[in-house]
Order: sequence, then structure tokens, then C-alpha cells
Amino acid sequence: MKLLTICCVTIFILLGAISYAESPQNVRPPEARDGNIPRARWGSLPDGQLWTRAALSALRGHGQALTRSVPKDIRDWCPAYPEAGQKGRQAFWIGLLSALSKHESTYRAAAVGGGGQWYGLLQILPSTARGYGCRARSGAALKNGPDNLSCAIRIMSVTVPRDGVVSRGMRGVAADWGPFHNRRKRGDMMAWLKRQSYCKPMSSVRPRLRPERFTQLNSSD
Repeated sequence: MKLLTICCVTIFILLGAISYAESPQNVRPPEARDGNIPRARWGSLPDGQLWTRAALSALRGHGQALTRSVPKDIRDWCPAYPEAGQKGRQAFWIGLLSALSKHESTYRAAAVGGGGQWYGLLQILPSTARGYGCRARSGAALKNGPDNLSCAIRIMSVTVPRDGVVSRGMRGVAADWGPFHNRRKRGDMMAWLKRQSYCKPMSSVRPRLRPERFTQLNSSD
């Protein structure tokens, strides 16, 4: 009888411990994810959000030099950038990457161009990736979308601060990516970026003042 009593007490204690551990106040909630990711040109694609988050992670890590820099020609690309905070600047670089990927690979992570020379979303040469110390160092590795973007950000984090421009004089980002040398493609990328909220100066997004006539009518009521 004593043994049965001890067993019952033990089971009761164990059930109580399990119930406590599983109670709402003791269950660790999942880590919150930033839902306010910047708008990118690949946004409607199945892997679009994955690519955006990967680029954002790279900009917060080895790409910080990009968001600290203010290229001399930045107003040609994103008028709001010089006064923007870190999030606004990160948004611009993600937007630029996505606009560039349209012309480099038409958003195809597995794209191979130049007769087997360039790979992935931003068509990176494996030897260039190795030279800049990218994690993706082979053609196969560069066909991984997040790794390709991470490598592109590593390259731009050197060339943009070095040259002090996005593309003027075919330096900066333009030193490594051909679409910047084409006026039509360059203009398309510029136009798309300038339409984004993160590139519009505050003066263009402020609410319009009410006409004086309506103000006078309201004051007479």
C-alpha cells in the first residue's frame, strides 16, 4: 500500500511539473521577425523575401561600409539617401541589387552567362568572388541566391567607398557590372529606384496644403 501511495505522489508531481513547463507564461515565444522589409523589384517572386532578408543580413554585417558611405552621385539614384537613417540606406542598396538583377539574370538564381563565365542573380565571376573573399567561390555556389547577393555586397563594400560613387565615370558599382554602362538599363534602374518611398525626399511626400479658399470657408462656419 505504501509503495502504491509513493508511486501516485510521484506521478502527481511529474504531471504538475509538465503542466507548469507547458503553461503559456513559460513557453518561449518565437523570435519576432522584422516585417517591414524594404520593397525590392523581385518582391513578387517566390524567393523574393528570402533574397531581401539575405541582403539585409549582409548589409548589417560585412556590408556596413555601404550604408556608411554617401556616394557623390547618390542623388542621381536616390535623392533621399543622404538624409536617410540606416534603414533607409539599407533599403536603397537592396533596391539597387534587385534592379540590377533584372538586367543581369532576369531574377534567375541559376542563370549562367558569358559561355559559363558568370553565375547567379548578379552574374558574378568565380575568380572575382574568390578575390574578394566571398563565401561562394565556385559557379555552383554562386547559383545560391542569398550567397550570390552576399558576395555582391562584399564587392560593393570595397568599390563604392573606394571610388566614392555609385556609377559616375563607370566606377563604383559600375566597375564590376555591365548594365551600368548601358544608358537605357542605367536609366531604367534609376527611374525605378526614384519611385520608391525610401528614395523620395520628404518634400515630395508631405501632405499638400489646403487651398486658401477652403481655409477661409471653414473659418467662417
